[in-house]
Amino acid sequence: MTALLPSITSNNSCPVRNSSAAAGPTCGTRLDLPDVLERFQREARRDVFDTGRYRCSFYVWGHGPPLVFIPGLCDDALSFVLPIARLSELFRCIAYDLPEGHGDGARLGRYRHCDLVQDHLALVEYLGLGQTALFGSSFGSTIALAALHTRPDLFSTAILQGGFARRPLRRAEIPLACFGRYWPWDMSALPWRAQVLEHSHRSPFLDRGPEFWQYFLERCGDPPMAAVAYRAMLLHRVDLRPILGEIRQPVLLVVGDRDPLVGKQCEQELLRGLPRVLRAEIENCGHLPQFSHPEVLAELVQRYLSETLTD
Repeated sequence: MTALLPSITSNNSCPVRNSSAAAGPTCGTRLDLPDVLERFQREARRDVFDTGRYRCSFYVWGHGPPLVFIPGLCDDALSFVLPIARLSELFRCIAYDLPEGHGDGARLGRYRHCDLVQDHLALVEYLGLGQTALFGSSFGSTIALAALHTRPDLFSTAILQGGFARRPLRRAEIPLACFGRYWPWDMSALPWRAQVLEHSHRSPFLDRGPEFWQYFLERCGDPPMAAVAYRAMLLHRVDLRPILGEIRQPVLLVVGDRDPLVGKQCEQELLRGLPRVLRAEIENCGHLPQFSHPEVLAELVQRYLSETLTD
């Protein structure tokens, strides 16, 4: 059954609509990026697991019920350190890098979407996590949905942030992705990259310190362009709508009210197709709450999982 989480009072420091709490989330004090990065270096355990297709870099931070973070097209494991800095107090958070083909042994030309799902399952089984919650960001939401469907015994619930079951590339994006597979440099070397990102994503960061915007630019500029382009071509061919009705685990959709990349149609397909789905909208937020609104994102995840995992 599709439902909205009960409305809460929102404010400038913690802007949320349709949250699961009866009163507005406190979100605590604002995160300090240098402090978070220092804590990460001190507290997180980093490791590498060979999935059979690539050497998967990951980290584990925190203690408690397991929560696995799956990155999007231009994300990596470090893209989630801000919300995980809060969530690690209650959950055993695991975040990993998707295959890139640079030093990790991945042969991207042979990858299919189902291979990404199998890599994900292999990591979860290697870590012996038992029943696990998932957090899929953007493109990572498709891996989360497929994993829920493929191995319902392993996964208790999922949070899909900026998620979708189908998001084909726009006409102008297809030749860019085709060309990008042969680009030998990282995303940071793309011409006009800073101007495009400034136009599309800067507004939700305006009330934060400039270091948060810079951290986002660093993270989305680090992946090789070829890897991002291969993922984009996989994304173009993925359509998970036929399996949505068979996913029985509860799912939370977290959406930004100013998301420039994932439209309402994608959201409605998930709301119509998933049997047990809730929705939470973050105000004045785009596609990147893990960078622009990490406190409220962590609060939403914490409250949702605290309620869901105890039902």
